[in-house]
Amino acid sequence: MYPSRFRYEAPRTLGEAISLLRDGGEDAKVLAGGQSLVPLMKLRFASPSLLVDINNIGGLGYHRRDPDGTIRVGALCRHADLERSDLLKASQPTMAAAAPLIADPIVRNRGTLVGSLCHADPQGDWAAVILALGGSVVAEGPAGRRAIPMAGFVTGPFQNALRHDEIAVEAVIPAPAGTPAGGYLKLERRVGDFATVGVAVAIETSGGVVSRAGIALTGVGAATIGAAEAAAALTGQPLSEETIAAAARLAAAAAQPRTDHRGSAEYKRHMVGVFVRRILSRVNGSGAGAGAAGQERAA
Repeated sequence: MYPSRFRYEAPRTLGEAISLLRDGGEDAKVLAGGQSLVPLMKLRFASPSLLVDINNIGGLGYHRRDPDGTIRVGALCRHADLERSDLLKASQPTMAAAAPLIADPIVRNRGTLVGSLCHADPQGDWAAVILALGGSVVAEGPAGRRAIPMAGFVTGPFQNALRHDEIAVEAVIPAPAGTPAGGYLKLERRVGDFATVGVAVAIETSGGVVSRAGIALTGVGAATIGAAEAAAALTGQPLSEETIAAAARLAAAAAQPRTDHRGSAEYKRHMVGVFVRRILSRVNGSGAGAGAAGQERAA
């Protein structure tokens, strides 16, 4: 099947891109990596009248750490850039664990983290990671820039908080106040598949106590789920078998899975608890260092 007819524009500045989106109305779409939008267009699940390709806009392919420790990921930073990033491996273990598990090498070479967040797929990996880290998305439009917390960015399945004339220009991960640790695990039927269950855990420790915790789930609800009660059970406590078990139990309770061809709701909920326990146990066993939870696929 071929896409419906559309107008194609490739602006060279953000200002030009925003003007095109403003004039194009609700039917205009932004193209960055194209790994989600193009397949939808080929199947005619999406039929934009205008496609605004931002790949010719310079200065959006970065990922960097500010002097205060804040990490910024530009709209054209590819998954593969993050997979190979020494910066993430040294300073952001949850992101470093997730990056190699995104889809397959072809998708990772073209797809973008920011584009994945905007796509808002309930089975997408990055939304859970950025939510667990307390991150946000920076949008730019005719009125200027605004930061949208990840907790409010995804508004439903394949829906986000962007206005039709805004472009998501970067994702921002706040600087940790303590020593960062964590990881990401996903259950998939085969390598490169969407997550049947995905769990992101991001904690910070100081003086042997968890000073901040974030736990988020993917694939087990109509949208990415923040397991706030599970995170709260860790905050202010040392990591121990008891606190890890409590967090795992509460995270499983926060899941909202449905029985389908990938597995029963009970099985998926059970795997949420298993993954939370596995990530935190690795962190605890390694002394909660930056690289505590390793990269792993669960099949």
